[in-house]
Amino acid sequence: MEIGVYSFGNVRRRDDGSLGSTAEAISDLLQVISFADDVGLDYFGVGEHHTTTMPVSSPSTVLAAAGALTKQIRLGSTVTVLGTDDPVRVYQQHATAWALSGGRVDITAGRGSSTDSFPLFGYRLEDYDRLYAEKLDLLLAINANERVTWQGTVRSPLREALVVPRVEGGLKIWLGTGGNPGSSVRAGMLGLPIAYGILGGTPEHWVAQAELYREAAARAGHDPECLDVAVASHGFVASSGADAKERFYGYERAAFEVYAKEHGGAMRGRDRASFEADASPGGMIFAGSPNEIADRLIALHHQLGHSRHILQMDLGHITMRELLQAVELLGTEVAPQVRRELDR
Repeated sequence: MEIGVYSFGNVRRRDDGSLGSTAEAISDLLQVISFADDVGLDYFGVGEHHTTTMPVSSPSTVLAAAGALTKQIRLGSTVTVLGTDDPVRVYQQHATAWALSGGRVDITAGRGSSTDSFPLFGYRLEDYDRLYAEKLDLLLAINANERVTWQGTVRSPLREALVVPRVEGGLKIWLGTGGNPGSSVRAGMLGLPIAYGILGGTPEHWVAQAELYREAAARAGHDPECLDVAVASHGFVASSGADAKERFYGYERAAFEVYAKEHGGAMRGRDRASFEADASPGGMIFAGSPNEIADRLIALHHQLGHSRHILQMDLGHITMRELLQAVELLGTEVAPQVRRELDR
């Protein structure tokens, strides 16, 4: 099972207590990806948001830079908000990053965990699902064909349109979802790998979602060997499990508070009791010591059968020092334990 990290960028607090800039956040992210490669992590995902605290608005640009900088780590978008982007450009940009990386880039195409991009790019929320469904259809057609003929309702038609550069054999395109059952069914019917972005629930809940996915794929006649499940969740690693939970609770709470303020709503975060429950066995926050996190990832894999688990650790203006320490522990202590156990 691949172990890794994902990020939307995180504006950090400087040593003097002030907040860094969005440009510093992007530069920091590239440093973290390079470090994750050095410590042996399998995967780094770059997500899309459009806020002052999570400023990665163009994941493919970051992936292209990271692909040229790193040597081994697999890279991908987590997620590309496909409904408000153009599938031709999404394919071209990720194919370019794939070429620069030597073939280490994939795409997770989702509808997005927020709706910030809709007014920004002039789309209507009423068209949320239609935009996604049609653009996913076009993206898959582009991935399969150098020249594309396609017609829908959300953009102008294409007729024998040449789309380059090409990825021999096609990019791996995951369907990203926060847990909508219809998305699990859609991925299964299409025979696509599915990536669950998880902020809560129980392992049993997500096992049920994966069963929906696999059942839909079986009804559509897809080979079970071609199916794939990934998980993206919040998490943090420190030498002391209690310390990891205490620090990550503070950072996660701060991130939820800022996000709510930016969007004019009430805080959507967890109180301490619910956080402690979610960060314990039976929950879906993976904050703790290396041994604890390794054991929990192994246990979830036995239940869910997933092939990739990535953690979002840079929240709430976490310092670079803390983040790099957590990434190092994930790469040098957690991942080797998971590999040893699952390779038996």
